[in-house]
Amino acid sequence: MKNRIIIDPKIHPGKPIIKGTRIPITRIIGGLAGGMTVEELCTEYEISTEDVLACLSYATNLIEEQEFYPLPVRG
Repeated sequence: MKNRIIIDPKIHPGKPIIKGTRIPITRIIGGLAGGMTVEELCTEYEISTEDVLACLSYATNLIEEQEFYPLPVRG
């Protein structure tokens, strides 16, 4: 699943995409957040279930690598 997501400087520079496509992972994750099913995404973008899962895995790894700090409460 790791090799399904790439960053190609010639396609959406700096943005992770599904290998072999021009589809940024944000489009897939956004579709899921907007209520599309995995099946709908696969049909709409002609990708596999594994591609959708790879997008979620990639995003999860990015979040896990980040450190988050609460902002101070103003008041």
